[in-house]
Amino acid sequence: MREEVESLDIRDVTANWVNAAVLDAQIRERVKSLADLAHTPLFFGRLDYLRAVGADEAEGGEGESFYIGRRHVHDAHGDPMVIDWRAPVSQPFYQASKKNPLDVGLRRRFGYTGGDLTAYEDEHLSDPAEDERTSALLQAEIERPRVGPMRDIVATIQPEQDEIVRSGLGGTVCVQGGPGTGKTAVGLHRVAYLLYAHRERLARTGTLVVGPNASFLHYIEQVLPALGELEVKQSTVDALVTSDAVQVRGADAAQAAIVKGDARMAEVLRRAVRSHVTLPVEPLMLVRGSRRWRVPAYELEEIVRELLDRDIRYGAARDALPQRIAHTILVRMERAGEAPDDRVQDSVARNAAVKAVVKAVWPPVDPAKLVLRLLSDAEFLAEHAEGLLTPDEQRTILWEKPARSVRSVKWSAADAVLIDEAGDLVSRTHSLGHVVLDEAQDLSPMQYRAVGRRCSTGSATVLGDLAQGTTPWATASWPEALRHLGKADALVEELTAGFRVPREVIAYASRLLPSISPGLAEVRSVRESPGSLSVRRVEADTSLDAAVLDACRESLKHEGSIGLIAADARIPRLAAALETAGMPCLSPGEETTAESDP
Repeated sequence: MREEVESLDIRDVTANWVNAAVLDAQIRERVKSLADLAHTPLFFGRLDYLRAVGADEAEGGEGESFYIGRRHVHDAHGDPMVIDWRAPVSQPFYQASKKNPLDVGLRRRFGYTGGDLTAYEDEHLSDPAEDERTSALLQAEIERPRVGPMRDIVATIQPEQDEIVRSGLGGTVCVQGGPGTGKTAVGLHRVAYLLYAHRERLARTGTLVVGPNASFLHYIEQVLPALGELEVKQSTVDALVTSDAVQVRGADAAQAAIVKGDARMAEVLRRAVRSHVTLPVEPLMLVRGSRRWRVPAYELEEIVRELLDRDIRYGAARDALPQRIAHTILVRMERAGEAPDDRVQDSVARNAAVKAVVKAVWPPVDPAKLVLRLLSDAEFLAEHAEGLLTPDEQRTILWEKPARSVRSVKWSAADAVLIDEAGDLVSRTHSLGHVVLDEAQDLSPMQYRAVGRRCSTGSATVLGDLAQGTTPWATASWPEALRHLGKADALVEELTAGFRVPREVIAYASRLLPSISPGLAEVRSVRESPGSLSVRRVEADTSLDAAVLDACRESLKHEGSIGLIAADARIPRLAAALETAGMPCLSPGEETTAESDP
């Protein structure tokens, strides 16, 4: 298939060089999507239908067989050899069961080791004599040790996960899932499914995956390319809201970050932006040729108040103001017997007298300068935060030493979000077709608003676990979070079956649920791994370091990557101890690089 695309000759099929360049770029992307993937088989399953797909039971006829894989594969004649896992005909591979075989006679799973076919396993779903059993190959794939970047889960998608993956583009889905339930994989595979089902639309509007940090994005970055999807962008929330003019170089105290991240700040900013509008007190006198046209102050005030009442973006209203004034003058011209057209109106709107009124009444607003003034001018903040923030909260976010300019400010991550909000109040943020937001439980209300602006006309997949919140402003409930995101009508799904975390570990952690998230269901892991959890008591700090080294040596005897989790303050000390003991470690973010030694 790749050679077929590479051999295409487009010299005589395009009308001009622009079309040729576009087509050439599309061909290069297609070739890239067809790249061979080491250790990744093209198919992992087979479905044998009892009848031809789409045929009625009365019609009878011979059944059909389909190999299921990560992408569509056809032979030299164009006949399909492997069906994309996202195609409707592939769905029974994930949904069929003994109770509901979905007209499937046989489901075959293939086992691979290093890309080589090593085993297969059959389930005769329509045979009443065969008992339902757990797939040994499926269990082995789920429990296979993980090394390096995250892999796709197309061979192991469970029915409840498949329903979320295949949910439509029109609605937003929020997935609550405990550790190891596969919520991140579900979100990424939903993107892949949506790109398959709505490719043209999403090609126009774009898709985005938002993760908590760069290390996380490195970890998941290979999943979508493995499925042939290359156009999905990835970003953190901080990267979304920063620009060349606003670089995050500072940090807030926890209490200041909580107040800045509170949704009330959106109204404070809205008031501050609109405060720049002043009602006109002088009439407008416009000279055009030998005629003078006068618009009294009260008429100008009516135009300004009407634009304010419409509550449209500040910048859009500012652009509309000169046209509205020009229209008022054109009405006078028509009453005087003239016949002005659109060109005359545009000319009037560009007149120096009209521009002077617009500049005085509706001046331009720079979002960064606005936030700088709010955080450094106590009177300005108090004026617009009245009834919203308490005096103590206002003092919490005010800078002790005001900055001289936007460039000199050491902006914090929360400041950048405020600037992004102010920017949207001035001019609308571009909306994408679909956004995946992972580890969403750690976002502040203002961060939710920032992400929501990126999918205001599209949909979203929100992924997280309320019990794993790590920030002082962590999400308390999904309905509240979805309201801040602008998706209050989103469907909330809960995954309760764990696949990655051993049963002993998740049961131990779940003892905290009644205290930290009493409304959540406990995760029940299907992965059995006896001896996977041991709790050891160590008294002295020096003995603790030695115990950590012993645990690392013991863990390194097993297959897979090993992670050491410690408090930030202890990491340099432990890293040095590991180095001395001959166990060099990788810093966060390095563990998923291609050069990493597993």
